[in-house]
Amino acid sequence: MSYEETVHDVVKVVEAVGASIMVFGGLVVFAMYVPHMLSPTKRPGSYEALRRQLGRCILLGLEVLIVADIVQTIIVEQTIESVVVLGVIVIVRILLSFSLEVEMDGIWPWDRWRRADPDPGS
Repeated sequence: MSYEETVHDVVKVVEAVGASIMVFGGLVVFAMYVPHMLSPTKRPGSYEALRRQLGRCILLGLEVLIVADIVQTIIVEQTIESVVVLGVIVIVRILLSFSLEVEMDGIWPWDRWRRADPDPGS
């Protein structure tokens, strides 16, 4: 087995881990929040918590998939075309991650300081 084949196999494992994080993480999140949604006392806010946790699973899975793409491009496929494809993939995944974070937090990333310290003068 050659070095490239070994790296390719490692990349496939990392990709499987990234996909598994999203799939199994999503299933765990749903399983955790079903009792909350069914209980009248725990129901308020459970949908928002579900979305936040599901978004976190997706973001973590996307980050792992980006690692696999970077390793694949840097170590195995060192062509201009593969670098351009990697760049496009990373840009799309970054935009997706950014929009998921905004969706989960409800604010732009550059406005987080306002939520953390609503009244700095007191």
